[in-house]
Amino acid sequence: MRLFEKPIIVEIPTKKIYLAKEFANAVVKTVNYNDCDQYKRTKIENDHFISKLGEEAVYLVFSKYTTDIIKPDYTIYVGDYKSWSPDLTINKIPLAVKTQKTSASKKYGLSWTFQFSIARKDPLLLQPEQWVCFVECDDLNNFLSKVFPPVQIKQLQFREPVLQYLKGKKKVIYYSDLKNCVEGIQ
Repeated sequence: MRLFEKPIIVEIPTKKIYLAKEFANAVVKTVNYNDCDQYKRTKIENDHFISKLGEEAVYLVFSKYTTDIIKPDYTIYVGDYKSWSPDLTINKIPLAVKTQKTSASKKYGLSWTFQFSIARKDPLLLQPEQWVCFVECDDLNNFLSKVFPPVQIKQLQFREPVLQYLKGKKKVIYYSDLKNCVEGIQ
């Protein structure tokens, strides 16, 4: 799965940016995150937009190394039909993608959050062998994206979030910790 060892910066094509925006606009109408204390439609929509851009960035990077890759899924699933499939599949190996936008990293530090509440837990946290790729998406600079080499969940050190009201609801991977577990990250 480790087809590259250092972060790679990619430019996401304009067509994919528009596609991700359309997806986010459509998917936000089908989700309810009240159990996670997320009520702002614009934030939820933007989170889906940035997440899809992260998937596109990872797809672009891995497609340089292999043709055995399943593209990001733009299907809108409703209710019980929501998909829990991996974000991408590379050489038949599931790969999760976690993305943070640069504007948020300037406020809170570069980090990636996982749901970890009584109401909802990110299934990845229960899968130590699962691979995950972290992305920083520069929403301040044409969505240039830095894709970090993939790691397995078991390699990561999860911490509490910076924001007090998210403690007990989220687990976080901070860039400083990611840097410690993956050689070549600067």
